[in-house]
Amino acid sequence: MLSDKDTYKDKGARRLLVKELREKGIVDEHVLQAIGKVPRHLFIHNDFRHHAYLDKAFPIGEGQTISQPYTVAYQTQLLHVEKGDCILEIGTGSGYQAAILIEMGAKLTSIERQEKLFVKTSSFFKKMGYHANLILGDGSNGSPENAPFDKIIVTAGAPKVPESLVNQLKIGGILIIPVGDNKTQTMHTLIKKTDGSIEDIAMDVFRFVPLIGNQAWQ
Repeated sequence: MLSDKDTYKDKGARRLLVKELREKGIVDEHVLQAIGKVPRHLFIHNDFRHHAYLDKAFPIGEGQTISQPYTVAYQTQLLHVEKGDCILEIGTGSGYQAAILIEMGAKLTSIERQEKLFVKTSSFFKKMGYHANLILGDGSNGSPENAPFDKIIVTAGAPKVPESLVNQLKIGGILIIPVGDNKTQTMHTLIKKTDGSIEDIAMDVFRFVPLIGNQAWQ
């Protein structure tokens, strides 16, 4: 990662990114404000430094990527984040999505299965002053000891919705997850009703790295 400098040029680039995301249909101002505050260039490798605020995904090592800002904004908007929400994130990765949620006031638990990424992001979060409950483990199992959650967001493509995640969702809670094969997935919004039933709304098509775990791809 680069130094911890956040220059006027970086801030200007974020303003342009926010403008682009708004033009692409992101309307939640709280999401856009968070995108405008979090220094994405600090979450990626030096080689991509000058492209940090393009709406593109980049590799972060261990076969993982930092999602393009539109994807992050799209998923976050679907969560309808409110300050103080207990949110579970599956797939910490670089920590960028987590930082957006923290910036929005979430009480975040985030699970990463790749040890190298977990160690790197944990160290980076301490340096940046981001506070979250970061866990090394199989995200498809969720985090029963910290459940139930107001919201759950999955940042990897799953072959199906893990039942464990549905079970860890509060009544009235929202689960956002891309479901499909290992090439493309459809974004799903699942809402747990008062009677415990699930409303499942299929949305747009995306492409994520696969969710690996005992309730996902093996």
